[in-house]
Amino acid sequence: METFERAIHDEVIAQGGTELAKRMGVNRTRLLDCANPNREEHRMNLQMFTQVLVHLPDESRRHILSVLLAEFGYGLVTKARPVTAGPLHALLDLLAETADVTRGLHDALADGRICGAEKLALARHIREVGASLEVLDASVKSA
Repeated sequence: METFERAIHDEVIAQGGTELAKRMGVNRTRLLDCANPNREEHRMNLQMFTQVLVHLPDESRRHILSVLLAEFGYGLVTKARPVTAGPLHALLDLLAETADVTRGLHDALADGRICGAEKLALARHIREVGASLEVLDASVKSA
């Protein structure tokens, strides 16, 4: 955990602790005390940690999260944000993708079983439905 605590401190200092505290709307001394692993009272609560992440640039946020995940043997993968379309267009795309799943499953079950190639094709169609749902969700949020 020491590496993780040091990463938070380094990124807070790199962003200028005073400026970051102003953007977060917190007391500068409190932020610097919470972030400094060399201080007796350096315990940062989850709310403060989240505020720090929200107000840091992407590269700094990615660094802190990568260090945290590495402590537990995981890696960080950046998720691409869905491109938003108008809600109506996004809904039509979702319906088209859903129709592909329906048609693929109907065709696969024509002989009473689903073979390996059909499973792969259906899995791809289902992933495309999931992606279309994300686009619809983002479209509705941005409308």
